[in-house]
Amino acid sequence: MATEQELRSLFNTLDSDQDGKVSINELFLSPGLSAVILAETNTSSPQALLAQYDSDEDGNITFEELKQVVEKASNLT
Repeated sequence: MATEQELRSLFNTLDSDQDGKVSINELFLSPGLSAVILAETNTSSPQALLAQYDSDEDGNITFEELKQVVEKASNLT
């Protein structure tokens, strides 16, 4: 389980271009960190994460989208 602060830190590390979004490329470029995100969200791959939780369908995951996923998975403390 992650705290919101830990989740924010992971998100910021994955967001290598600091545009406020994590792209599929950024997820693949950091396999260790993306594995943590995938475990926290109960998804099986970066593609599944985007397909299921990219609510505005822009091809990226924002922090708020990720936070909602982790909350739904009951992994946010």
